[in-house]
Amino acid sequence: MIEIASSLTLATLFGGMVGFSFLFSPLVFIRLPIEVAGPFIRQVFPAYFAAVAALFALGAVLSLSQPLIAVVLLAMSLLGALNLFGLMPAINRLRDRELAGDATAKKRFDLLHRLSVAINFIQILAAGWAIAAL
Repeated sequence: MIEIASSLTLATLFGGMVGFSFLFSPLVFIRLPIEVAGPFIRQVFPAYFAAVAALFALGAVLSLSQPLIAVVLLAMSLLGALNLFGLMPAINRLRDRELAGDATAKKRFDLLHRLSVAINFIQILAAGWAIAAL
């Protein structure tokens, strides 16, 4: 029963992350005016990062019988928390500074944004790996 719950948790996580990253988020910027898309996506990302961190944590708990999987999932949960509580607020502040005319903020914004995207991609790979490894 726990294996089924673990598989369902990870499948939900993987599908949600792929759908959000490669369908929903790009469509927001394609279909909405930029002055709407930016503020809208800022409201969505906290829920996304919180859900990702929580589902990875739940997956880790449900996978305790397989220590390697549990440790990887826990690490991914911690990266999700880093995105939520560390990178996202910093990225938002830097973007605000950039839009206000601070030319120095753009370089740091780009760096942190790329780091956040890389973490998200690594998390997607880890979720897929964990599903295959179960």
